[in-house]
Amino acid sequence: MSQHLSTPAESATAPLLVACLCAQWCGTCKDYQPLFTALQAEFPGARMQWVDVEDEADLVDPIEVENFPTLLIAQGERATFFGTVTPHLETLRRLIQSSAADGAPTVRDAEVQALVQRLGVR
Repeated sequence: MSQHLSTPAESATAPLLVACLCAQWCGTCKDYQPLFTALQAEFPGARMQWVDVEDEADLVDPIEVENFPTLLIAQGERATFFGTVTPHLETLRRLIQSSAADGAPTVRDAEVQALVQRLGVR
């Protein structure tokens, strides 16, 4: 089965997904969640999604998330960022803007791309 990856032109009009992969027990994540949620107002076209990696292990597996917060940003079916970030509002804002911009690189990890697909059908 072939997997379609969006071209940059398709991605520019595709919905933006910003998923934060965290854990309920993580104090940093608890402090970060209100900031993450508040950015929905600045990016009304984005789907901001909070994913607890333990409660939703079936969704996240086989990806091992060991550092928090870990963000996944995708434009349509194309992941443009996956990694751990500092839990600061301005960092997240800039990261969303750069990941959604034309020419943003595609994450080449097949497991990350598969997670984008699973989150997209949720």
